[in-house]
Amino acid sequence: MRPAARERGTRSLARVAVAVRAPAAPLWWLGVVAAGVGLAVPGLTGRRIGVLAGAALFLVAAALVALFRRGRYAHFAESATRAGRHDLLQDRRVTLRLRRRALRWWLSAAFLAAVASAFAVPAAGGAVLAGAAVGLWAKALWIGRREQAAETLLWVRTDWLPGGPVGPKARGFRATGIAAGDAAPGGARRRA
Repeated sequence: MRPAARERGTRSLARVAVAVRAPAAPLWWLGVVAAGVGLAVPGLTGRRIGVLAGAALFLVAAALVALFRRGRYAHFAESATRAGRHDLLQDRRVTLRLRRRALRWWLSAAFLAAVASAFAVPAAGGAVLAGAAVGLWAKALWIGRREQAAETLLWVRTDWLPGGPVGPKARGFRATGIAAGDAAPGGARRRA
């Protein structure tokens, strides 16, 4: 972990793992609802084929999302700079709320697409959303294992978050000690 470069002003930091897992719960429930709606209509392929295709797509989506940009996450984690004294650590609850609010239109569009796809392949679109949610949880757990191994927590500047924790605006992570903030390694709620 390198010392932080000097920057003027105060920076607000959000936990990387919390930002990663923020859309997972809404995606999961939207996927379950979309799959349920899909089972109510026979679709072009029939329910049996739709469910089998959905199961395969669930696994594929989970694996792709869990592995997507993993190299960039690893690079940022290895080159993380120490958080400065003036950096503000955002609460887990605030990060979850802001990330979900920022992604609400994408989540709505994904849900509508999943429901619409049920008329062709029942339940498959919902299974993709649920698989993506599982992939996000798996990625957050992977980040948590890295955090525990290094005994550091990874943070990203909140003004870099709109494109995601490792999106085009992001230039690296900040690191703190393992006890900082109110979220455990991996972004789950810290137990008292």
